[in-house]
Amino acid sequence: MSRLGLALALALVGALGGCGADYPDLMLVERSGSLPGARLTLLVNDGGTVRCNDGREIQMPPRPLLDAREIVRDLELEAMEDLVLPRRRGALLRYRLSDEHGSVTFSDIDAADRPKLGRVVAFTRTIAQDVCGLVR
Repeated sequence: MSRLGLALALALVGALGGCGADYPDLMLVERSGSLPGARLTLLVNDGGTVRCNDGREIQMPPRPLLDAREIVRDLELEAMEDLVLPRRRGALLRYRLSDEHGSVTFSDIDAADRPKLGRVVAFTRTIAQDVCGLVR
């Protein structure tokens, strides 16, 4: 088989063989606020990647992916209700988590009272800094 024929055969096998799985998006976290660098969008894919502010896909370590899956499970009921907590006085950041079930919108102050929401805040900050290389 010629080199060109071999290359074409390998390309065909790769295309038909599904060299990569197509995973669904797990959750979208949108953060806004008055602080510098507050505006952030994280699109977490169930295959273990994240897009920061519509950038390229970045591979996440396994632990944050497990954390993201747990966050989605923990907030399933709230998301199904499309929970929106009113903006509280003194709040600096606003979050909106969307997934296949719906969405949850809250402020950073709400996270102090509700551990499930606190996990979203911590996850968002960790991914933004450690994976995306952002300041906040």
